[in-house]
Amino acid sequence: MGERSVKRKEQLVQMIERFAKQDGTHETLIPALRFTRSSRASEPVYSVYEPSLCVVAQGSKLVMLGQESYRYDPNSYLVASVHLPITGQVMEAAPETPYLSLQLQFDMDQILEVIQASVTVERAKPQSGRGLYINRMSDTLHDALLRLVQLLDTPDDIPVLAPYAIREIVYRVLQDEQGTVLKQFALLGSHAQRITMVIKRINRDFAMPLHIDELTAEAGMSASSLYYYFKEVTAMSPIQYQKQLRLQEARRLLYSTAIEAADAAFQVGYESPSHFSREYARMYGHPPVKDIRRLRDELQTGKASS
Repeated sequence: MGERSVKRKEQLVQMIERFAKQDGTHETLIPALRFTRSSRASEPVYSVYEPSLCVVAQGSKLVMLGQESYRYDPNSYLVASVHLPITGQVMEAAPETPYLSLQLQFDMDQILEVIQASVTVERAKPQSGRGLYINRMSDTLHDALLRLVQLLDTPDDIPVLAPYAIREIVYRVLQDEQGTVLKQFALLGSHAQRITMVIKRINRDFAMPLHIDELTAEAGMSASSLYYYFKEVTAMSPIQYQKQLRLQEARRLLYSTAIEAADAAFQVGYESPSHFSREYARMYGHPPVKDIRRLRDELQTGKASS
C-alpha cells in the first residue's frame, strides 16, 4: 500500500472520529450521510439496508443476506442497490481502535442522472444481479469520499457542493468492476428495475397478504420469472423477504413500546400469535418476551459499563 493510500485512510478515520465521538449511529449535516462507531465487536443486528454505499474506515463488518455472507473492511466497500433485510455484525473493534464506518444513501434517480451524463449510452439489458455486492476500494473513490466528508468542516458549502461530491461518488462506484450490476437497477425495463418495483410494493404493504398475481402484474412478469429474478436480486423468495420485514418490525414495536406480543403479531400481518412466536424464535433465537427482555438487559449492562 502506497504512502498516499495510507494517509488517505488515516484522514477518513480522523474525520469520522471527530463527528462520531460516542458509540452508535450519528446523522450528519449532509442528510444522506451517517457515521457509525463501535468500541467492541457486536452481536448480529437485524435491519433493512436502503440503497446505499457502505464504507468501513477502521475495523471490519460481516453482513448476511439470506444464507450468504459478505465481509468488508477498509480495502473494500459494500453497495446495497435495493431495500434488503440483512443481518449485520461488527467483527473487529476495540476501545483504542473502534470500528468506524460511513453510509451514504442514494436513489435510482441519482444513478440514472449519472448514466445519462456518461459518454457511453446505456440500454436496459435482460439481466439482473444480486442487490448486494462488495467491490475493492479505489483511490479515486476514496478521494471523492474524503471531499464529501470534509465538507462537514464548512457547513455553508454543503448545500452547493455536497450534491456534486455525491454525484462524483456515484460515478466512481458505477465505473468500478461491478458497477454494471448497479446500473441495471436504474435502467427502465431491465429485470432488476422491475424487481425493484416489486420490492418497493412489498416494503410498503408488508403487513398485507402477499398476492403473487398482483406482484406479477406490477413487474410485468410470469410467476416463475418473478420468483427467479426476485431470488437472484435478494437471495430469498418474496414470502421469505416479507417474513423478515414483518419480524423486524415486530421486534422494533416490542422493544420500543409496551405492546403485547400478540398485538405486535397482528399489526405486522400475522393471523396466529403462536405461528408468529415460532417464526420469531426461529429468527432471533428466543420467543418474543424472552428476546426483548434480553435486549433490554444488554442495554442496561452496556450503560453500566460505559
